[in-house]
Amino acid sequence: MAKVQFSRTQACATKTLYAVMKEMVKRGGSIPAKEIYPWVNQNVNLTDWEKEPAGKMQYIRWTNSFQFYSIDYQKAGFIIKKNGTWYITPEGEKALKKSAEEVMTTANKAYDEWRKLNPKQENNDKEPTDETAEKDNSMNLDLLESDARERIKSYIASKSPYEFQDLVAALLRAMEYYTPFVAPKGKDGGIDIIAYLDPLGAKTPRIKVQVKHKPETAIGASEVRALLGVLKTGDIALFVTSGTYSADARNAATGSEKFLRLIDGYRW
Repeated sequence: MAKVQFSRTQACATKTLYAVMKEMVKRGGSIPAKEIYPWVNQNVNLTDWEKEPAGKMQYIRWTNSFQFYSIDYQKAGFIIKKNGTWYITPEGEKALKKSAEEVMTTANKAYDEWRKLNPKQENNDKEPTDETAEKDNSMNLDLLESDARERIKSYIASKSPYEFQDLVAALLRAMEYYTPFVAPKGKDGGIDIIAYLDPLGAKTPRIKVQVKHKPETAIGASEVRALLGVLKTGDIALFVTSGTYSADARNAATGSEKFLRLIDGYRW
């Protein structure tokens, strides 16, 4: 493959995006958006020019090119940006078997194809300038969302188990459900909240909710199966945790004929 001649702006984005994709793989497939800039500054060899502030808003040049070309990598299906976190896709992991320059070239082609089908959805700039960051604030929005979610998670983690349970009940009421039963302190028989569509509970479905306040723990399959075991005809269930779920727990929920929705600390 002939060597592609990149501008120094594109060359900068090529090495930084490639490095971040490799780091996502090392971390299990994702990285919080707010950790990307500090990580690149510490781990990628940046030139003085790339580290200079430029433009009216004085954005650092490498961050400008990085966020600009990250759109190409999204269109190529290499990365996904969601809820303040970046994820590498299986296609992205496969792309890492090639050189950084080949990955950029493939991403550019994917973006060009997308633009042909969607000519009015994004600006026409193909090469970022010192002013580009003022036109595309997607990375800044990622950072803000990531920070907001971390603050929410920290707030939830600071609560007691019963305060967390009351928070879940309050969210259901905000969604216009009725919550006649919220478990008091002590044994609850596996159900922490019961929610109805109407004040009398005459309408189905009835929602049975299990709440676990374990911010640093993955809920196992046995706890999911226990909740499924108490569901009756006309019931649906929510399992809400401030932490996360094991793969076996998720399989237990999706493999059941009964309706059970898992909500974890990453979906708040």
